[in-house]
Amino acid sequence: MKPLVTILLYFLVLFTGQAQTVLTGLVADPAGVGIPGAYLFNHTQGTHTHTNELGYFSFDKVYPGDSLEINILGYQRYSWLVAEQDLASTLRITLKEQPFQLDQVTVSGRVNELNVITGIDLATQPVNSSQEILRKVPGLFIGQHAGGGKAEQIFLRGFDIDHGTDIAISVDGMPVNMVSHAHGQGYADLHFLIPETINTIDFGKGPYYADRGDFTTAGYVAFQTKDAIDQSSVSVDLGQFNTLRTVGLFNLLGNTERQHAYLATEFLQSDGAFASPQNFYRLNLMGKYSARIGEADQVSLLISRFQSQWDASGQIPQRAVDRGLIGRFGAIDDTEGGQTSRTNLLLSYTHFLNNQTFVKSKAYYTRYDFDLYSNFTFFLDDPINGDQIRQQENRTLVGAESVWQKEKNRSNGGVQLRAGAGFRFDLSTDNELSHTRNRTETLIPLALGDIQQQNLYAFAQVEWRWGRWRLSPGLRFDQFRFTYQDQLTPAYDPATVSRGIISPKFNVVYAPRRDWQFFLKTGRGFHSNDARVVIAQQGRQVLPAAYGADLGTIWKPTNRLLLNGALWVLYLDQEFVYVGDAGIVEPSGETRRIGVDAGLRYELSGGFFLDGDINYTYARSIDPDAAPGARFIPLAPDLTATAGLSYTGGAWTAGIRSRYLKSRPANEDASIIAEGYWITDANVQYTTGPVSLGLIVENVFNSAWNETQFATESRLADELDPVEEIHFIPGTPFFVKGRITLRF
Repeated sequence: MKPLVTILLYFLVLFTGQAQTVLTGLVADPAGVGIPGAYLFNHTQGTHTHTNELGYFSFDKVYPGDSLEINILGYQRYSWLVAEQDLASTLRITLKEQPFQLDQVTVSGRVNELNVITGIDLATQPVNSSQEILRKVPGLFIGQHAGGGKAEQIFLRGFDIDHGTDIAISVDGMPVNMVSHAHGQGYADLHFLIPETINTIDFGKGPYYADRGDFTTAGYVAFQTKDAIDQSSVSVDLGQFNTLRTVGLFNLLGNTERQHAYLATEFLQSDGAFASPQNFYRLNLMGKYSARIGEADQVSLLISRFQSQWDASGQIPQRAVDRGLIGRFGAIDDTEGGQTSRTNLLLSYTHFLNNQTFVKSKAYYTRYDFDLYSNFTFFLDDPINGDQIRQQENRTLVGAESVWQKEKNRSNGGVQLRAGAGFRFDLSTDNELSHTRNRTETLIPLALGDIQQQNLYAFAQVEWRWGRWRLSPGLRFDQFRFTYQDQLTPAYDPATVSRGIISPKFNVVYAPRRDWQFFLKTGRGFHSNDARVVIAQQGRQVLPAAYGADLGTIWKPTNRLLLNGALWVLYLDQEFVYVGDAGIVEPSGETRRIGVDAGLRYELSGGFFLDGDINYTYARSIDPDAAPGARFIPLAPDLTATAGLSYTGGAWTAGIRSRYLKSRPANEDASIIAEGYWITDANVQYTTGPVSLGLIVENVFNSAWNETQFATESRLADELDPVEEIHFIPGTPFFVKGRITLRF
């Protein structure tokens, strides 16, 4: 009882005790936008703090004459001696940009310090395409398997995540994952995000973060777009396979301090390397306005529109290639393809109560349409018309969230309290699965209905800092309501199920020095099941849980070397899965994954940077009903690795990167194997004045590789019996494109 009283008294004194000498201020970039995560160190007192997510800081026990330093990746180090007048007002410190140097990186005691890795990689490895966006997360692999317009298949930590079932993805706090989607639960199409507008990538592996809810089992990825751009630019890419990409970024208000606005556009077309042209195009439009109101309040408005259309050659059986019926880039059914669009409206407002307390709120609206034609089994079910299916839906998504945050810093510690609440509502109408022919005729409707799904949630998290320790307990509550109206039944009788789940978290960080930290992360997470699963199972296994733990370290042994590593374990409850391609519900048993992550970032001399990540996972089913020799998790990667060498020196930038995915079982008993690959890409760019010229090469060594693979039972037109084997989408062959960029 006595220790509990002591802790309570500590918090009481922390928030109500006499104020110490406190330095407050804002650290901003040249455009006047606050810089989150800037590291402030008091050399005189030996204490440190960080700017919050809006760029503001409050530094306790700072005295006139103290020597302070601000350090953040991508900006010049800022040092000064504190004067009397600095303590009398809120400082505004503007940092100057500079080329990346690894000695700018400081390893401190933040709970999610691994985010520094994506900052390093964005600074040294420019994103050359939308497919590279998610690859910035260490250990995350993707695969495209429907002509470029469909969301990528995602692999992370021994998961075949499909299109997003076990990873939560967001842009500026707006969810990307679609619940109860026509093609698959958690479907996350990120193609509406223009790579050149990305400012930061926040990621976390595992279910350890109270502010992250549905789908955060393997982890989350949160993209933050730029509030402002320095100057306007136009770029054009031209490449093989009739590929054209244009991007425009237009600064609408100039370089003003209190408000910013820009317009971003992207157009992409390509036929791909396939024998049957993809006829693919994508159009993106995005506008963002942000402003400072009064002394500190901030408001931003984002509007975007995305539209895409494509044809696809689909997954092809290995036997058809072996028999010479088609080539690697051929098709059995080239009438596959689809179209999709998404319109977003996002309003964010941050209100400062004082230098240590703010409330950040957002509201969003999305209008989404999806129409996909596929044929995975060819003539298995219908020898006459073929097995083509259509998956279609029209969706309206609305939501809002408000987060309150209060922080108190002390010379030897401090506390941050963070609490929030919000809701999300999805209405998916005419959610359809049908047997079709030639994308023009519906033969049999297999599933058709309207889905409503509501998610109300609240969370609270405390980060308590005491000396070299940080303790961060958190708690989250989610309440769901699922409603499904089956339009194929004669009566109007919508079925409804409601369920809730509590997700506790507890994270510990120990930082013995400024260049070293150890962490232990634990927590419970979940992903919601498809509404059709919930109704079919009469409310059983609505919110299958995930339980995980990470034990790891981040270490900077020299100014030029950063190392990270973690041992982790993740257990998933039994769940039932709605198979959108077949309109059926299948059980997916309990699973356990144990793994290790390791990575390095090293700055060589002369502007060269070396990076590498390796990830190993032992993933197995632990379902008691599974046969002893059939406990493999299909397509779960057990070994992945990436490595790269980049150069930034004056007018020249260049890089070469390789990624490796080991061969893995494609079915439960490993009788069918999905082949691994090792692919290398390269790029080079020269800048003179306002003009940049670049060359990008994918698959430098022209490897014949399979980007996505599945163990599928199918039947060709001339076959009497079905065959189960690997069906694959071939990966891009040697592909070169040139780029020219003009800034003005």
